[in-house]
Amino acid sequence: MKFFKPRGFMQMLRLRLLYREAFPRCERKPFSIIKAMSERGKTDLWYFEDDGEFAGLCATINGSDAILIDYLAVAKRRRGTGVGTRMLRSLLEHYKDFGVFLEIEKLNPEAKNNDERIRRREFYLKAGLEPMGTYVKLFGVDMELLGKNCQLTFDEYRDFYLVNYGKFAYDHIAPIDE
Repeated sequence: MKFFKPRGFMQMLRLRLLYREAFPRCERKPFSIIKAMSERGKTDLWYFEDDGEFAGLCATINGSDAILIDYLAVAKRRRGTGVGTRMLRSLLEHYKDFGVFLEIEKLNPEAKNNDERIRRREFYLKAGLEPMGTYVKLFGVDMELLGKNCQLTFDEYRDFYLVNYGKFAYDHIAPIDE
């Protein structure tokens, strides 16, 4: 497993196509924003290869002492092979000097996709992330924060968004109680 910044048109195209395929439109920001943030050093955009074949992508948001894994996706033909776990563990090793965190949809037995939410949570826990005990409403969606070497309160999380995304995102984050 190796990962690097995309080089050239074809690698960027693969990332863009996987991004569109892996994330629902309502969860995606324009890819041009991710690319621009990457060019400014606010985002790391990673191209993953496994055995010389495209395996997936990751886009982060880089804070001064914490890294948000904003998007992580495995190429369709590589899913279910352990590639995602190796990708995540590679990222955690790469960012070992930082706190690393991500947001997942909060478990909810009444949600249509609760089984998917459970599987996703178990995947991240198995790969080394831990629950922070912090829950937020992010743009109207109830989320749980998971992290490694990272513990964020609600206020610290919201401030991360203010510094790295701006006031619009900051204003669309609210606390929820567990």
